[in-house]
Amino acid sequence: MSGLIVSVSGIRGIVGETLTVEVALRFARAFGSQLGKGLVLVGTDGRPSGRMLKHAVCAGLNASGCQTMDVGVVPTPTMGVGVTALKAAGGIQITASHNSAPYNGMKLFGNDGRVIPAPLGEKVKQLYEDNKFNHSKWNEIPGEIQTADVVGEHAQKILGVTDAKAIANKGWRVLVDANGGAGGPIASRLLGALGVKAVLIGEKADGNFAHEPEPIAANLTTIGPMIKNAGVHAGFVLDPDADRLALFNEQGEFLGEELTLALAARARLGEKPGPMVVNMSTSLASEKAALCFKQPCYRSAVGEANVVDMMINKSAVIGGEGNGGVIDPRIGWVRDPFIGMALILGLMTRENKSLGTLAGETPVFNIHKDKILMDRGSLDTWYKKVEKTFPDGNIDHTDGLRISWKEKWIHLRPSNTEPIVRVIAEAPTMEEAIELSGTCKRLAP
Repeated sequence: MSGLIVSVSGIRGIVGETLTVEVALRFARAFGSQLGKGLVLVGTDGRPSGRMLKHAVCAGLNASGCQTMDVGVVPTPTMGVGVTALKAAGGIQITASHNSAPYNGMKLFGNDGRVIPAPLGEKVKQLYEDNKFNHSKWNEIPGEIQTADVVGEHAQKILGVTDAKAIANKGWRVLVDANGGAGGPIASRLLGALGVKAVLIGEKADGNFAHEPEPIAANLTTIGPMIKNAGVHAGFVLDPDADRLALFNEQGEFLGEELTLALAARARLGEKPGPMVVNMSTSLASEKAALCFKQPCYRSAVGEANVVDMMINKSAVIGGEGNGGVIDPRIGWVRDPFIGMALILGLMTRENKSLGTLAGETPVFNIHKDKILMDRGSLDTWYKKVEKTFPDGNIDHTDGLRISWKEKWIHLRPSNTEPIVRVIAEAPTMEEAIELSGTCKRLAP
């Protein structure tokens, strides 16, 4: 992904190459023109380039008639909380999420505090590509208003739905790796208020990544020994804009991102039964968590906006994505690792079990992720061949092709940003998941 990616949810590119001040200004003008007028919050994820880009973003918004508030370095879910708390027209989070240090980007929020849905994003994208913007007159240009403590607002919302006293009485100790991203300050603030002793590494939100930022096993080999040496009860790892949460147990063993949502669901559904929504590529472990409480688990197309759409439609009490993204409607419509931490700590407290024990009680599934180069014109032919090969499976074309059985599934989905098709399979054993994936790949034209 070396070029500038312009999608319905924002833009992303290499700073100074594909993502320049001029590009940021134009995209902000497009968003501002779509909004019309009103207050727009602007935040960053800690990358040094964010300081430069936010000035261009604020200028573009002002030029289109929007008032701006620079809320500083904040997590992406905090942006969502801030937009609703301040009744803003929208928000722009300057972040490249889990991409490496040379990248940055922009995520767009609507007045409901969620990442804008695809139809609105398409309108913004079209305005950007057409270079059609509102132009404020010399005496109509709004300025910037004083910032608000949106981090405090976010922490208070989580504390308001959490039994902080019970958690504090357990004396939990955790290690949090913020890796120079935006999540360190709020993690410290929230865990302190919960009475949890936290060892924080990479707490300063300066964009100085000690390891590659995506919180997957290959990038976190140094974290396990730190957790074991620190003698803590759990390890929490965040990505730069802090909307994903990966887990380690008390022995420093990597539990991954998929278990985050499964355990958060077990915690929340144990408090309040209700529907759950996950995406097509999320582990069966989350679905099984819902079934344990005899609650339905619905699957949406991949993408946070799609999950949120279905959560609203189904009145879900919990939802999210298997990349470590927990969405709790009580807090907001954004993947939120901080309510994830609170839910998991609450579950450990309520059941008086270690994180390792809770993870061990979760059904084990193995996901294999692969990809192949393919012309989109060949997709339908390929899908039909795969369907004929697996006639006993349940077919779903909501997002590419998904074939599922009781204990396994395969998902073939074209990428929105690259000329590839993602081939994702899950089964009780990794060997079976790899075989499912391999069979589909062998059928490719």
